[in-house]
Amino acid sequence: MSRYRPPLTLTARMIALIAEISEQIGQLSAVDDNRQTPQLRRSNRIRTIQASLAIENNTLSIEQVTAVLAGRRVLGLPKEIQEVRNAFTAYEAMPQWQPANRSDLLRAHELLMQGLIDECGRLRRAGVGIYRGDQLVHMAPPPSRISALIDDLLAWLDKSDWHPLITSCVFHYEFEFIHPFADGNGRMGRLWQTLILSQWRPVLAYLPVEAVIREEQDAYYAALSAADRMAEATPFVEYMLQALNISLREAIGSESVTDPVTDPVTDPVEKLLLTLENRSMRTSELMVEIGLTHRATFRNNYLKPALAVGLIEMSDPENPKSPTQKYRLTDLGTATASSLKRK
Repeated sequence: MSRYRPPLTLTARMIALIAEISEQIGQLSAVDDNRQTPQLRRSNRIRTIQASLAIENNTLSIEQVTAVLAGRRVLGLPKEIQEVRNAFTAYEAMPQWQPANRSDLLRAHELLMQGLIDECGRLRRAGVGIYRGDQLVHMAPPPSRISALIDDLLAWLDKSDWHPLITSCVFHYEFEFIHPFADGNGRMGRLWQTLILSQWRPVLAYLPVEAVIREEQDAYYAALSAADRMAEATPFVEYMLQALNISLREAIGSESVTDPVTDPVTDPVEKLLLTLENRSMRTSELMVEIGLTHRATFRNNYLKPALAVGLIEMSDPENPKSPTQKYRLTDLGTATASSLKRK
């Protein structure tokens, strides 16, 4: 049996973050069962997928990812559209897997990379270096060592008595250090950390921490590099705990989470639905009608949440940035608007 134990220094910052995160998980769990609707969970899953793929240079927007998963045509690179479909399939299959099971790890990679690389679901057979621009930032272990390193890491994960928050972050770092696959290692590491956390607290299965990482992408890579230089996961663990902390704070503060299950629509989305009833309108027309002047506020609080849960749709989803783009209610949006009017 392997006695491998990843090097880590427990810091006061980690302990403080674990305490804060645990408290926030309790708050989120208290409202999750009664108030997190299937629409909200789907919205968070879409945010997770879009952000995780964006970190890997996928250019599709939230609106385009939503359209792809709704089966609508989207003007985008076939590879990027395939990445979205694969990622959704993989995240939906997540409850079937055991984090320490090698076969499950390979199956997850196969789903995530199907049709994108030849070696999907198989450990890499060639050397690989990780570059940022022209600079080599990490030379991964040679392929001859990959199988043993992964087995050691999974054996440690299976027996680890560390706090699950620490364990998941350490696994994420060690996985990225090994870089076991020819491609898809970043998205696999983030997927597997979510799997580990979701088996500890199910509410974390839909926490879009990837969106926080996407916003702080330079810090993410800097934490990986710092951990490499120190030859231990400590800087990366601190970074990931902070990202989880921020994501939980945003989830708890979200209007969507605090709304009752019988009314999953936020006030801005409700206003948008009632404005759009029986007509199609451009962004500029909607903003005038609603009384807004700040385009970012309109997109973040009104447009994106309604698109993400399928309450509205674009008149031209293949060209999301078209100057003639209009928005209209879907069948679900029409039914929701009618329900809102009867309240």
